[in-house]
Amino acid sequence: MEYQHEQYMKRCIDLGKLAKERGHPPVGSLIVKDEQVIAEAFEREEEIPQSIGHAELIAVVKAIKLLNTKDLDNCLLYTTKEPCFMCSYLIRQCKIKGVIFASPSGEIGGVGSNFPILSTHTIGKWSSPPFIIEGIMREECERRLK
Repeated sequence: MEYQHEQYMKRCIDLGKLAKERGHPPVGSLIVKDEQVIAEAFEREEEIPQSIGHAELIAVVKAIKLLNTKDLDNCLLYTTKEPCFMCSYLIRQCKIKGVIFASPSGEIGGVGSNFPILSTHTIGKWSSPPFIIEGIMREECERRLK
């Protein structure tokens, strides 16, 4: 499984490079279902305001449109950066099964911050949090996207 994680993360890094080339934060994300990439995005890919143009959000919206459902419980999200609060909320609302990321986001991260929206069990109306895998290809990601 580690090999698959790396293959998907390599694509995220490539998407992050596209964002960086266009002057945006170097973040790339994928949605995977049944071992197939069903949606991908990079930061500010679409003409939407910067504050909501996150790669994770755009990839999730594309997956929702493709599958015609907001229930993504059989999907995984891969991304170069730990999802922020906003993206973490969306991930939880859509019941994404797992989140795999390369680099932490510090004080705004949905896992490692003081507000772990992505991993908390304390919000009763949400189902169980997704499984989280941190640090896949972190060094390469940080080196290539600086």
